[in-house]
Amino acid sequence: MTTAISTQGLGKDYGGRPVVTDLDLHVPAGCVYGFLGPNGSGKTTTMKMILSLVHPTRGAIELRGRPLTRATRTTLLAGVGSLIEEPPGYGHLTGGENMRLVQRLLGLDDAQVARAVHTVRLTAQMDKKVRDYSLGMRQRLGIAMALAREPALLVLDEPTNGLDPAGIEEIRALLSALAASGTTVMVSSHLLGEIDRTATVLGILGGGRLLFQGARDDLLACSTPDVLFDTSDPPRAAALLGRRHRARLDGAAVRVAGLGHGITAQAVAMLVAHGIGVHGVRRDEQTLEDVFLDLTGGRGL
Repeated sequence: MTTAISTQGLGKDYGGRPVVTDLDLHVPAGCVYGFLGPNGSGKTTTMKMILSLVHPTRGAIELRGRPLTRATRTTLLAGVGSLIEEPPGYGHLTGGENMRLVQRLLGLDDAQVARAVHTVRLTAQMDKKVRDYSLGMRQRLGIAMALAREPALLVLDEPTNGLDPAGIEEIRALLSALAASGTTVMVSSHLLGEIDRTATVLGILGGGRLLFQGARDDLLACSTPDVLFDTSDPPRAAALLGRRHRARLDGAAVRVAGLGHGITAQAVAMLVAHGIGVHGVRRDEQTLEDVFLDLTGGRGL
């Protein structure tokens, strides 16, 4: 599988303080790469380094197999579209006028602009001033500006930030459609549920370091899901299991964290030995948030 973005030992310091440390990213071509992490974890700084907006303190970056250097960045970044932080656009101009500015700046033809606007479903809104757009429409206009040059790679920083559920669904569907058409999309977010539904490859950043990178199933395999015990005496079972494990009552069941298969069997045997009937044992379904909490030691988002 070809790689759209690759970094080796990438790092950035501000005032002698490391913000990003030893980052080895591998973004396969043609995927939606979900770049997850809490606010302040270094996601935006990393994306700015990839886009040559911030100079790395150390490390190397490759785009589509070629080193990103001062000599190559103009050529390489011509194939990259991006939306970083606030969506662009002059509020006193219409959507169409903003797109024409981009067209003249990049030397694009009318067909390229029309395709980009159609892709984000804003064709009927081009005569409206951007200051009258909803946040979701402004985000889509920003993506249209990034798409107009027909890039092979699209880098989006928190594109669903501040959107209502309908707007989030629109962006999610758009990203999936772009990847299906062959565009590589790198999208950062702290909304785990959205990345879970959209991304095919995940990278999780915490404290400026890469905690995980790989497929969703590989991520779920990094964490052991909770075990739920249905017993004849839940309070007493919770007290017994709590002597050795993290156990708590969960409705009529007892929830125990971090039990492997062998230890689960031992726990059942212990409960039975103490005269507590065990009616059922099941593993809880994991979410990405559960795994993220495990990877970050419970620090959360």
